[in-house]
Amino acid sequence: MTTATTSKTPSAPPRQAAKRPATGTDRTAGRRRSSTIIVTAILVVAALYFLIPVYWVFVASTKSTADLFSTNGFWFAPTFALTENLSKVLSYDDGIFGRWFLNSAIYAGVGALLATYFAAAGGYALAKYQFRGRNLVFGTILGGVLVPGTATALPLFLLFSQMGLANTYWSVLLPSLVSPFGLFLCRIYAEATVDTALIEAARIDGAGELRIFHTIGLKVLTPALVTVFLFQLVGIWNNYFLPLVMLSDSELYPITLGLNNWLSQVDRLPEFYELTTGGVLLSIIPLSIAMVVLQRYWRGGLTEGAVK
Repeated sequence: MTTATTSKTPSAPPRQAAKRPATGTDRTAGRRRSSTIIVTAILVVAALYFLIPVYWVFVASTKSTADLFSTNGFWFAPTFALTENLSKVLSYDDGIFGRWFLNSAIYAGVGALLATYFAAAGGYALAKYQFRGRNLVFGTILGGVLVPGTATALPLFLLFSQMGLANTYWSVLLPSLVSPFGLFLCRIYAEATVDTALIEAARIDGAGELRIFHTIGLKVLTPALVTVFLFQLVGIWNNYFLPLVMLSDSELYPITLGLNNWLSQVDRLPEFYELTTGGVLLSIIPLSIAMVVLQRYWRGGLTEGAVK
């Protein structure tokens, strides 16, 4: 009886399990320690460059006039007089600072809001509508970026004087409604983000052009609009030369012109140092709040569409 022998085929070596990446997100890829240190150092220097003046203003506003010149400018005096100084600022001359603050809020708030809307409408139209002379119009408006505001202040004053608008709210508000840079930014952003197919779909559904702009265009342009709004808000709030040329009534002054009026009197009345430093501290609060509140729209706009 013969027995059949079966040959056993050697089994293949077991495959090694493929290494899977860790579940956590690797944030170190493509980074070098040296480059991280350099970038961090640059950011720290930039932050100090912008924050040190704010810190100095806060410290100075806590001092009396004598302490302001007899103590270290970057450290507090033995007497903390912040409350007293701010109280003097708000009560001096029947609360004229409150009137200046309200004027600046009107000039900057209304001017920045309307300028942003007009820039969005113009940029959207130049980006999404085809018409003869479009590039010529855009180039003409873009040329306004190269013209400094100080060069147009005197011609505007002569024009508004003939129209009877000099020394009124309109003389400061109307020039603030134009933002050539804002229109340029909105056109570039609209060309890159507003999908023409989406506009055509809205037209097929029966939506009018104004409704498409307000429901689609403005929503997509939000990051650009926030940028334009902040630029206009800061520019109008800090504007000094245009109100100086246009206004002669102190009741119409913005904060910048009013604080400079106080500063010009420190030679004969040293207590105006306290009023000026306290007023400067109060004047930067609205801009800081606007930056903190609106910066989240930048983050949302930059990451929109990055991950699907």
